Amino acid sequence: MAGLHADLVPLVAGAVGSSDHFADLLRREGGWLVEVADRTPEDVFAALLSEEAPTEQNPLMTHLRQQKARVSLLIGLADLGGIWSLEEVTGALTRFADRATDLALKAALRREIARGKLPGIHPDDLEDGAGLAVLAMGKMGAGELNYSSDIDLICLFDEARFDTADYADARVSYVRAVRAMTQILSQRTADGYVFRTDLRLRPDASVTPVAISMEAAERYYESFGRTWERAAYIKARAAAGDIAAGDRFLDALTPFIWRRHLDYAAIQDAQDMRLKIKAHKGLYGGPTHLGHDLKLGQGGIREIEFFTQTRQLIAGGRDPDLRLPRTVEGLHTLAGKGWVSESDAETLIDDYRAHRETEHRIQMIADKQTHDLPDTEEDFARLAALAGEAPEDYASAITERLTRVHELTDVFFTPGQQSDQTDAADEPFEDSEIVERWSGYSALRSPRAVEIFDRVWPLLRARLAKAARPDEALLNFDGFLKGLPAGVQLFSLFEANPQLLDLVVDILDTAPELGRYLSQNAGVFDAVLGGQFFSDWPGVDGLTDDLAGRLAEVDDYEKKLDDTRVWAREWRFRIGVHHLRGLVDAVQSGQQYADVATAVLRGIWPAVVAEFALKHGGQPGRGAAVVAMGSLGAERLHAASDLDLIVIYDGQGADGSDGPRPLSTRPYFARLTQALVTALTAPTSEGKLYEVDMRLRPSGRQGPVATSLQSFMEYQRTEAWTWEHLALTRARPVAGHEALQADIEAFRGELLNTPRDRSKVLVDVADMRRRLSEAGKTTVTLDAKSGAGRLQDVELLAQTATLLLGSAARRLFDQVDLIGGCFEFGAEDAAFVRDAAHRFWRVQAALRLIHGTTLDETKAAGAAEFLLRDSDADTLDDLADALCRDAADVETLVVNAIGTPV
Repeated sequence: MAGLHADLVPLVAGAVGSSDHFADLLRREGGWLVEVADRTPEDVFAALLSEEAPTEQNPLMTHLRQQKARVSLLIGLADLGGIWSLEEVTGALTRFADRATDLALKAALRREIARGKLPGIHPDDLEDGAGLAVLAMGKMGAGELNYSSDIDLICLFDEARFDTADYADARVSYVRAVRAMTQILSQRTADGYVFRTDLRLRPDASVTPVAISMEAAERYYESFGRTWERAAYIKARAAAGDIAAGDRFLDALTPFIWRRHLDYAAIQDAQDMRLKIKAHKGLYGGPTHLGHDLKLGQGGIREIEFFTQTRQLIAGGRDPDLRLPRTVEGLHTLAGKGWVSESDAETLIDDYRAHRETEHRIQMIADKQTHDLPDTEEDFARLAALAGEAPEDYASAITERLTRVHELTDVFFTPGQQSDQTDAADEPFEDSEIVERWSGYSALRSPRAVEIFDRVWPLLRARLAKAARPDEALLNFDGFLKGLPAGVQLFSLFEANPQLLDLVVDILDTAPELGRYLSQNAGVFDAVLGGQFFSDWPGVDGLTDDLAGRLAEVDDYEKKLDDTRVWAREWRFRIGVHHLRGLVDAVQSGQQYADVATAVLRGIWPAVVAEFALKHGGQPGRGAAVVAMGSLGAERLHAASDLDLIVIYDGQGADGSDGPRPLSTRPYFARLTQALVTALTAPTSEGKLYEVDMRLRPSGRQGPVATSLQSFMEYQRTEAWTWEHLALTRARPVAGHEALQADIEAFRGELLNTPRDRSKVLVDVADMRRRLSEAGKTTVTLDAKSGAGRLQDVELLAQTATLLLGSAARRLFDQVDLIGGCFEFGAEDAAFVRDAAHRFWRVQAALRLIHGTTLDETKAAGAAEFLLRDSDADTLDDLADALCRDAADVETLVVNAIGTPV
């Protein structure tokens, strides 16, 4: 071509020789190409986007068609010449589509406004799209437009801008505007077209107008939205018109798109979509380089997109990092999070990019929206030439890619066909009356749940048969299944992750109480698959930061309470599983349960304070601090522990609060404390957090629920009983005003270090032992806590030593280490008490994990291996005998140290 730089001539000649479309573009815009040939493609493209456009419909149609021809020529040559990457090519096409759509929409709206058809809308409102938002879907939404793509759009208007009386007129006007926008973009004229426009992704497209209200769309998705629509919205983006309103709509749709729990049921939905597409298009052939649909056919682009989007739908509700519109970015992130292997992700990324580049060359030949590879070898050779490849090599590469993609993705979409199979001749439980009654359970009432469970049952049956007590394991599974409110999601999760069945059977075989908990809280399995379940323990500070970060993203108070419950539930489940499987011992689990509770208090207290302040104003003075007592103060909880708390405040002489409904200082903190208790104990949709016991506050049940710092100190100095000082040995400020916490801790140290009458303390402690004994003796031989010489007695002796020595030690075994020095035990006796305390705690922690708040010795046999794991006993009877012997020996030492009550 005359005037074209010599370096460009071979590129242009090759493009024209392989593509009738490029030949036509060069005839139309060859002169323009010569004019800009000495500039970079980036500069030329930026200049095209910045050109001033006509505002009237007909001139705009001509302008956009000319721009489309120039953009196509520029991008095609930059692509074929290797100057722009795939992402730069698709990004440039998308940017032009955004601009063209916005210009077309505003030209259409301008006409409606000029005719007075949009009530209350003025020409100045065009700047923000006059209340009409255009959502780009599919590849345009993701910034990945093909060379000859249709553009998929959803047009929504903000009904809140109109009075009820004007709504109908506005809707009709918006519909006209969208139709006019579509005509501007899609109508073929002598200058061609801009983009073929598809509006069929809108809600219920067969019966709804091309522009609908955001409220109506939201209602539709909440009530009728399907998985394919959720997947479509992964790529959705407000691209034209009222961008802000479009963004608000997408934010409101977040709960629909991204489910709270891992959504493995989406796998079956995606598989159903794959099969429907193949049936509709008749795409049953295997990979080939001739006539194969590169987008929808076996091993094609859509299989990679479905694979990526389905994984995103599964986990994106829990992890916002996965909510990415672009396929390549999605695969990279899924691999980084452990949802896809690094090697599979890299393979799919390479094959996806290669597929897309081939797709572009197919479309460049004749500017057709097609994904079909050529039908003849002659036409395929033309495609290979456009790609700069030898036909034989190109054919082989395409076929290999298609085969590889199909093999990688099909395993994911057909998990039931890929899982381990059991021997059909060995089918335990098939004639069981227990199994026969399952059809009446809620979890198996839907045909889909039954279908998935039938695929899972052979694997589950084999695992149950291998349990230590198969019949008991089956009975426990029956209780688990009966408690499930629904089954599709959980059965889908099991099908996709068969290793979870081992965990479930292990739990049901050992800890049926934990199994019953699981049936009502199946969402905790999400944590097992979340990538961090078996990582190092983060410690109380790491937990505190994690919960604080989660709550910081939530504005609604009730949602904060729900999220805290979910968060705590998952961490406590992790601790229980780790303890059950021997990954942590009883002492470590006790510390970890306490870390979770501490983090909960640190996280929920600021939320309670902020919510309370909305009505009653900020805290008077320095505010309040929450003090952990009992086992939480000592940083040693078990699976069924409640929380012993007191609240201490320092009003610093303030009369009260200054909020909309002010309160004087004392009732302010009393009601604030009640609000905290409610936040912890009230059953929400996500259950309870903890039971709370505040009887360790000054004056017990008769005292106020919140105590001023001055009153607390005065009471402890002059009125407190010995048992209250003993309780103070385990007190630990955990939340609230930091300086106030420090003052409380300083006072605690000062008070405990005060000299006291040893004889009086011992008499009081002996009397306390008598009262505890009279309260009732345990009838459970494995009860390691209650009864003379057992854990409660050891704790009392240890607290007494701590008090008499004026020590600041809080933790049980730190306090136990003080016993020998305080009571002049020999080294052997001191070591025995410590070892006995360990044995008692191991049994206590294990039993509470197995049975919860109520000890049922008749069910302990199912957990014998777990209970005996860390003991020297061979049977549960041996363990019970050992506990009795230890308790008798400890009681002798306690009586010798403290004496007997008068």
